[in-house]
Amino acid sequence: MAVFLLTDKIAFPPPHLASGEGLLAIGGDLSRERLLLAYRMGIFPWFSDDEPILWWSPDPRLVLYPCEIRISKTLRKIVKKGVFTVTMDSAFVRVINQCAQIRLENNQGTWIVEDMIDAYCKLHESGFAHSVEAWYQGELAGGLYGVSLGRCFFGESMFTRISNASNVALVTLVEYLNKLSFDIIDCQLTTEHLFRFGAREISRSAFLKQLEESLKAPTKKGKWFFDP
Repeated sequence: MAVFLLTDKIAFPPPHLASGEGLLAIGGDLSRERLLLAYRMGIFPWFSDDEPILWWSPDPRLVLYPCEIRISKTLRKIVKKGVFTVTMDSAFVRVINQCAQIRLENNQGTWIVEDMIDAYCKLHESGFAHSVEAWYQGELAGGLYGVSLGRCFFGESMFTRISNASNVALVTLVEYLNKLSFDIIDCQLTTEHLFRFGAREISRSAFLKQLEESLKAPTKKGKWFFDP
């Protein structure tokens, strides 16, 4: 299928027109309005420093239903012992920069380029993007960030400096989302790590149908607080 070239108009082609790999469109910008429209349509940006902005809607889609999370006995013990102190939205800028930095340190390359960092920090300031932080002895040990709309959380990235720090952040996020009756966490692309937590692949059409229902609920904007 053809890949669409975006203009200055805040609009996207229907996601079902994406290529077999999930690439839908090229170009546009990372304005708050365009990003929020993209997420509402099941589309997300993913590109490298030497590429134009690329917009994706893969099929299948990896999702985690909060009520289906699987937590290992070891991880449950770590959470119960309170090895890490967990906060929300207290260090968004540090979390997103660490997600980028740790990939560069591991020679993996990253899509979390400066323009993406700036765009998501603005989403955070607007109350749509959130972070979960895991602290160890006062130092940031791991965390994750993503975007929230309706009853859907779109996970973007996670990092860890100390074993299990990001896993504790994820478990805390799911606990929080369950309290708010969230329907789904969009994990975007398939990873074995998230499979172990109970994530599963569903078709793009099934994801879009679920997303449509989830977006009927109001968005919990503003700073999130974790109350254990």
